[in-house]
Amino acid sequence: MKRSILIAAGLIFLSYWGVAQELNATVRVNYQNVGSTGTSVFEDMETAFSQFLSNRKWTDDTYAPEERINCNLIITIDQMPSVSDFTATVQIQSSRPTYGSSYETLLFNFADRDWTFRYVEDQPLNFNANTFTDNITSLLAYYAYIILGLDYDSFSELGGQKYFETAQQIVVNAQQQGGGWDQFGGNRRNRYWLVENMINPQMRPVREALYNYHRLGLDQFADKEEDARKSILESLQGMQEVSKLFPQSIAIIAFFDAKNDELISVFTKGDISARREAYNTLVAINPSETDKYQAIIK
Repeated sequence: MKRSILIAAGLIFLSYWGVAQELNATVRVNYQNVGSTGTSVFEDMETAFSQFLSNRKWTDDTYAPEERINCNLIITIDQMPSVSDFTATVQIQSSRPTYGSSYETLLFNFADRDWTFRYVEDQPLNFNANTFTDNITSLLAYYAYIILGLDYDSFSELGGQKYFETAQQIVVNAQQQGGGWDQFGGNRRNRYWLVENMINPQMRPVREALYNYHRLGLDQFADKEEDARKSILESLQGMQEVSKLFPQSIAIIAFFDAKNDELISVFTKGDISARREAYNTLVAINPSETDKYQAIIK
């Protein structure tokens, strides 16, 4: 798959005049919670983590500069037990373009609340997918592959499989590191369970929905609005069947964390019967947002 399937106004061919890496990452570090007077280590983190994500080659595909995947990491330092030890929360987001418009749709919006790591200024960031090195590069690489897997799934049905498999291998390598990496304890909103959901064959309709929602839905909106809505609704109905079996699935929760506002925007227009059907489907899958979904049928 190459993201050159669509850029802005339509189909283009990959240009070899400019070749880029896959990710266009922005990293921001919020350290207000720890009240540190020194800022240089946090500024160094921003630069080093951004460069690790943006400058590394993650796939065998060739990307033109305009095809790079936009992604953001907002790191909030919660605790700083010592000069080089940190506990943090990370908000990860990625987006993709839509055919025939300048609109970028949010593809991934996930809060990782269990990250501990050691870092000193100018620390080299080394990564090997086959072994655990440290909690910094493992987490950054893990989310790089999750972002790639979701992006490829959105352009080609199940196209992100090998990237999810690499993310799963990172989890396996980090099993002895505890927080966020293992399947035990009460927290099922973590790295282990996110990639488990993506790999689990019973969750396949969720990944198929990513393709139907984006490639057959949003990408067709400019030319065939009602057909696009129908495809988006069908993608939700496929997801609904999975939600009956796994009502607390982190993959489904993550999908709605990214898509709630967009879904309301999509279904507040169009045929009223389709809007009612969309409302009923959304409430069945994600009942906690029932009040929000009321806007669809008003």
